[in-house]
Amino acid sequence: MLVFDASTLILLAKAELLDIFLDDYEGTPLIPGAVAAESTASSRPDALMIRQRIAEGRLEVEEVEESRVLGRLGLDFRLGSGEAAALALALEKGESAIVATDDRSAIRACKVLRIKFTTSLGILGRAVEKGLLTRDVGMTYLERLRAYGRFKDEIIEEVSRQIGDR
Repeated sequence: MLVFDASTLILLAKAELLDIFLDDYEGTPLIPGAVAAESTASSRPDALMIRQRIAEGRLEVEEVEESRVLGRLGLDFRLGSGEAAALALALEKGESAIVATDDRSAIRACKVLRIKFTTSLGILGRAVEKGLLTRDVGMTYLERLRAYGRFKDEIIEEVSRQIGDR
C-alpha cells in the first residue's frame, strides 16, 4: 500500500509521470487529508490534475486516526503537516505500507522508523525497469524531475546512469 506525501505527488504531477504511475499501480494509493489540502490548494495544472485523480477515485484521501502520533512525528523529525500525516498513515497501515516522499527529513524519519519508502526518482527508475518507458523517454522525464525538484546533481547523475544502463 502506497502513501503519498505532497512533495512526491506534486513532482510526479508536474513532470507528467503521475498517470503513468497510476495506470500501472495495482490498487489505489492513499493520500492523507493534509496532503490532499496541500497538493490541491492552487489553480496550477498539477493541483488540478491531483484534484481530478482524487475525484476519479484513482487517489484515495484517508485521514490519520492517531493525532498524537502525528504531532510527535512533526516535532521529533521536524516534518511539515503533510509529511507527518503520510508517515502516521503508513504506521497505521503496518508493514505493507510504503511512503512516497522526496522530503529529506521524511526520508530520515522513514529510515529511523523502519518505514519503507520510495521517491519520485525511484518511481521513474522502476517505470523504465518495467518497460513502461524507454530509456530515452525516461531521460526526458528525469530532466523534468530535475527541473521541478531539488535534487543534488550527484543523485540525478546516478539515476541517469541507472536508466541508461538498463
